[in-house]
Amino acid sequence: MSPGPDKPNDTPDNFEQAVQDKELVFGWEEWVELPGLGLPAVRAKIDTGARSSSIHAFMIEPYGRNNKPRVRFGVHPVPERPDIVVFCSADLVDQREITSSNGEVELRYIVLTPMRIGGQEWPIEISLTNRESMQYRMLIGRTALRDTIIVDPNLSCVQGKLSADLYDKLQKTKTWRKALKIGILTREPNNYSTKRLAEAAADRDHMVEIINTTQCYMNITSHRPEVHLDGQSLEGFDAVIPRIGSTITFYGMAVVRQFEAMGVYSLNTATAIGAARDKLYAHQLLARSGIGMPDTGFARSPKATGELIKFVNGAPLVIKLLEGTQGRGVVLAETKKAAESVIGAFQGLRANILVQEYIKEAKGADIRCLVVGNKVVAAMKRQAEEGEFRSNLHRGGKAEPIKLTKDERATAVKAARIMGLSLAGVDMLRSNSGPKVLEVNSSPGLQGIEAVTEKDIAALIIKHIEKNARPPKVYKPKRP
Repeated sequence: MSPGPDKPNDTPDNFEQAVQDKELVFGWEEWVELPGLGLPAVRAKIDTGARSSSIHAFMIEPYGRNNKPRVRFGVHPVPERPDIVVFCSADLVDQREITSSNGEVELRYIVLTPMRIGGQEWPIEISLTNRESMQYRMLIGRTALRDTIIVDPNLSCVQGKLSADLYDKLQKTKTWRKALKIGILTREPNNYSTKRLAEAAADRDHMVEIINTTQCYMNITSHRPEVHLDGQSLEGFDAVIPRIGSTITFYGMAVVRQFEAMGVYSLNTATAIGAARDKLYAHQLLARSGIGMPDTGFARSPKATGELIKFVNGAPLVIKLLEGTQGRGVVLAETKKAAESVIGAFQGLRANILVQEYIKEAKGADIRCLVVGNKVVAAMKRQAEEGEFRSNLHRGGKAEPIKLTKDERATAVKAARIMGLSLAGVDMLRSNSGPKVLEVNSSPGLQGIEAVTEKDIAALIIKHIEKNARPPKVYKPKRP
């Protein structure tokens, strides 16, 4: 806003008197700021004949908890700049029937938000409605005007002018987005991790929608890619959190890719999820980048079994199904004969397996590092129960917090970065030659590590999304 209003040459007497009385003079139109909605410049019409105020809104979606209802909506604040789209969120205070200037009655959502104008700020109630065809995206009615405000219909923009360039500056700083619309892609809405992520997002006033991945279907077009669910197009999302189960990796990746095509930020991309899920490819990527791992062999021909065993320094050794998860499909062969028998059995079933070195000094314990962004935010040691070499908590393993070495922390972050994952569970062993990465998980569970470390990891994940999510694409219908 300019340092002060430009005084008109033919200033009316009531303007001078208002200045002396410290009153505000409004013209019939004014530029206002709505800081609570992240709108730095809106040209509004002042209409004392209208009782209530309104603002142009689309994709209006109520959300929030019963004791704290909120509403999220999109705004095109500058009619001449259709490229400027702001998604706002505010406390929902009421729903009312409001009669428009043409006599139509409409049930509207009402929000309470501060308005700043003339160097002063005060809260006003605004109704949400479609004003796309109106010249002014905001109308200020008489109930929003203080007693000290004088409206002179002969004046315009008395309180100074604002520029639409303010939006360009705000978008660069990422401070203009108040609340996000976040989708959690999962088939398990009651899963601990799903509920914690939804709670953490709601605690930070974001809108959350849990989306059943396998029930989504896609409209794959170049001009307007879409994801649909139950006959509705899923629009306006700022970010998605993929919680893709191993049994639906292919379809889940397709859904994530479609959201990416729509310009939606995905916490983990489809490409990164695919790389992490392909254990052989993941090992090859890690090895190529110099990440420490147990010696690993892979072959299809039964004739190579003896060579595979040599690759991993003989028995005891570990045999892993490439499709196994949570310790399933992992076998410890303590002798060469046992190893040959198990490898032969798997090959007879045409199953893809890895043969891996057994790290004796780890003594049945591994370390789970949870990486968010480029930082290890939590770590725990998992110890297998007596007589068991798999330390997974699902297998009865016990967990405790652990302090990582500088090398272990750097290895975990590097492994996640190589996979391209913003959220990763990196499993590693402590060996005599340094940390050895076993696996990089693209959908790590939160229950065990939150309980052990007593850290609010779900909130850290949401904060990372806040820093990286971009405003959603908004597709406007073609005019006939």
